[in-house]
Amino acid sequence: MTDRADIPHVLTDELVAALSGIATATLTYQLQQRGIRTTFLAGLKPLQPHKRMVGRARTLRYVAVREDVQPKYQGGLNAQKRIVESIEPGDVLVIEARGVADAATIGDIFATRLFRLGGKGVVTDGALRDTPAIADIGEPVYHLASHGAVLGRMHMPFSTDEPITCAGVFVVPGDVVVGDGEGVVVIPAALVEEVVRDALAQEEREAFALERVQAGESSIGLFPLSKERMGDFEAWKAAKGSAGKG
Repeated sequence: MTDRADIPHVLTDELVAALSGIATATLTYQLQQRGIRTTFLAGLKPLQPHKRMVGRARTLRYVAVREDVQPKYQGGLNAQKRIVESIEPGDVLVIEARGVADAATIGDIFATRLFRLGGKGVVTDGALRDTPAIADIGEPVYHLASHGAVLGRMHMPFSTDEPITCAGVFVVPGDVVVGDGEGVVVIPAALVEEVVRDALAQEEREAFALERVQAGESSIGLFPLSKERMGDFEAWKAAKGSAGKG
């Protein structure tokens, strides 16, 4: 387990504001451009598709049930309870549940506690329990499925704040987790500033391209933006800047 004091917290107010407006598709592309191809968590559904999620990854790992050791890992102050009670403002709980859909990984009481402590989201590649009640909390939650059974049917809470694999993506405590209506992407903490910088520039180019395509122009030369259209783009940017000042 990583000491909580050693988990990086790289998000500033400015980065959170920027990431709250950048599509996960754009962030995924920027990471692919840097050779990091597996960062988008596959197959997860948002409970609040119109809400954005930005936060620092805190991790919880479940392992398969083995009855002879189940009391050791499931009883008392187990890993699930420890991670929930240690959540700090700005954290997102990311749960490795091995893609198991037929037992819960978190229910409404622990979810409520997490959000009351200032957590910014829950991501699990397993199932939720009390899904309607969790949806009523109104905060970002991403999940594979819903199931009425408690976690002990399939899982033992095993470890916290260690690297995990969630929905096919390697997640390190302190990574930046961003969610929108499409899904969740994980950004390595060391790359956040440069990814945000380049993602903002990409989205500005794409906004110009979309505007011109909506006006009836061909997408050729606009997406991706060609050198020949760069002058038009710069003029569009300048006009936007002047309008903003006015």
